[in-house]
Amino acid sequence: MGESFNSKLQWFLLLLFFFISFSRSADAYKNYTVGDSLGWFDNLQKPTVNYGKWVAGKNFSLGDFLIFNTDNNHSVIQTYNFTTYKSCDYDNALNNDTIQWSSTDPSSTSVYPVSIAVPLLKIGTTYFFSGDYDGEQCQNGQNFKISVTRGQGLPRSLRNPSDDDSEAPMSPISGDDESVPDTIVPASFDHPHEVSDDSPEPSNSVSLSTFSKFFGTQLNWIFVVVGLAFSIC
Repeated sequence: MGESFNSKLQWFLLLLFFFISFSRSADAYKNYTVGDSLGWFDNLQKPTVNYGKWVAGKNFSLGDFLIFNTDNNHSVIQTYNFTTYKSCDYDNALNNDTIQWSSTDPSSTSVYPVSIAVPLLKIGTTYFFSGDYDGEQCQNGQNFKISVTRGQGLPRSLRNPSDDDSEAPMSPISGDDESVPDTIVPASFDHPHEVSDDSPEPSNSVSLSTFSKFFGTQLNWIFVVVGLAFSIC
């Protein structure tokens, strides 16, 4: 009887480890394409765009990226200052709370596509808007705010070299075109598959969501483990 119980207990622990391994990669860093297929534009250019609706239901964490697919007539401004965001104007923004990731190109004689990758580096509320043309694009719907949680924390690739275990972001920069971070990437940009600082090599584990889809069901492994525990008893 004792041997049978020990055997069941071993199987239970093995299955528990199995499901935990599956779930580890479920919280990997994510890319979010702003506006999905509509991209990053104002309502004058794309009347159906609604960034408040796009944000709803999404969970943003440190280390995630926002991908802005737009053109050279629209800018990407990130700020932690609500007043700057509300005014749709970054001209008087402080140099530690606002970043101009991309600016418009008034000298261009033609419109061309632009993709900007913006990493989320600070916990809390973050605001985004297009800040050119006297705030017209921002006032016409090209703005949104998100709440960023800690999640897995910043990967090493996004940390300030002077901060070993700190969650502090790299210093934002405000100013003219010369201060715009060089983050233009193709629309097919893919976030590095870095799951944790201690696992630089790609993981061979399958995510729980993939496992669930494979079997055609939304598997809740917690209930499965609890059920197994009761069967042992």
